[in-house]
Amino acid sequence: MVVGVPKEIKNNENRVALTPGGAGMLLMAGHQVLVEAGAGVGSGFGDEDYAREGAVIVADAAEVWASSDMIMKVKEPLPAEYGYFREGQMLFTYLHLAAAGDLAEHLLSKKVTGIAYETIQLPNGSLPLLTPMSEVAGRMSVQIGAHFLEKFYGGRGILLGGVPGVPPADVIILGGGIVGTNAAKMALGLGANVVIIERSADRMRALDDIFGGRLRTLMSNPHNIASAVQKADLLIGAVLIPGARAPRLVTEVMVQSMKPGAVIVDVAVDQGGSIETIDRVTTHSNPTYEKHGVLHYAVANMPGAVPRTSTLGLTNVTIPYAMELANKGFAQAITANYALQLGVNTYKGSVTHPAVAEALGMPYVKLSDLS
Repeated sequence: MVVGVPKEIKNNENRVALTPGGAGMLLMAGHQVLVEAGAGVGSGFGDEDYAREGAVIVADAAEVWASSDMIMKVKEPLPAEYGYFREGQMLFTYLHLAAAGDLAEHLLSKKVTGIAYETIQLPNGSLPLLTPMSEVAGRMSVQIGAHFLEKFYGGRGILLGGVPGVPPADVIILGGGIVGTNAAKMALGLGANVVIIERSADRMRALDDIFGGRLRTLMSNPHNIASAVQKADLLIGAVLIPGARAPRLVTEVMVQSMKPGAVIVDVAVDQGGSIETIDRVTTHSNPTYEKHGVLHYAVANMPGAVPRTSTLGLTNVTIPYAMELANKGFAQAITANYALQLGVNTYKGSVTHPAVAEALGMPYVKLSDLS
């Protein structure tokens, strides 16, 4: 199989979908790897590192897309890349189609086989290819929140951990999954008061055990959310439903009740966001906007700001699946691995993931009906 790695073109996206070591694994298995020139530079991997492993360095993205059976990316394709799509080609990347109807339409019209990192799901419900980036984004959300709480950046002028005699900031986290847990670790480490709002009683018990009572948990309901949001200095959206659009848990009225200069960081923005006033996606070069006196951070590729860590964390978990797809081919790979089968979002012009289909208002077709 010919595996292609184009350079990411999203604003300040410095991750790369394959490390030189990963390329070497594919090459040793008898496959060919094409890497667009400069694709790995942002993560600290030069073209010479890939060439040393045996990969072919290609001058432009068009050639990578045109010559490859499987394209590996980090972020979803942007409109400038839609023209590269072709029927039967595998696209293995984060897709987040629930909030990207236009991309979905183009994948379907060109009959691209879209395999989404974020919906590959193990029998225990975990999302192995989303987990490392959720860990990065959760930890970053607190770093970012602490930064924008500084007065110079438009925040309240609050130090997250306070100092002796001065109370720390109140950090409210919506969701106690991977993102929320990692955000809590960072916020507690900085000395903040932390509350996690979660809908699962079992998960709240687990969080209480993990953190030894150092944070508070609240059952997720409109009353508790409204009360907590009003007190927040930093509000972190950390809600995920695999493949589906993030539920809007915080209304505009709730945001209006927040303190002037409070900060919202919505990690779920690439799935549509869980805060009603997150009405646009921002970029690393222009990351925030103010609404109702509250600073909103809505960057959809947060881990792209720490590409070395993120690329290594991501490729550790994507390479085994890429190897399976390359070694066995699409049909045999998804038959042998049900978790990988759940990653298939588009195939032969149909939406093949139920949550994605529901979010897009499109018909859902079982993969088995298209074989």
